[in-house]
Amino acid sequence: MAEPRASESAPAARTVNCPRCGGPSRYAPDNPSRPFCSERCRSHDLGAWASEAYRIGATAEPPPEDDLPN
Repeated sequence: MAEPRASESAPAARTVNCPRCGGPSRYAPDNPSRPFCSERCRSHDLGAWASEAYRIGATAEPPPEDDLPN
C-alpha cells in the first residue's frame, strides 16, 4: 500500500486578513508570523501593545451606596 502524500493528508491552509495591514495571510504552520502576514506586521503590532497604543475605553462608575463615607 502506498503512503499518502502530504497534500492528501494535511488540510488546506486558510487565508485570513492580517490584523495589522489587512492583507492576505496564510494561517498555517509554515507561516511563523501567523496570523500576521509578515514579521514586520507582527513586530509593528507588538510595538503598539508595548507603547500602550491599544486601549479599552471605560467609564468611571460611582461607588456602591454601601461604600460611601457617612
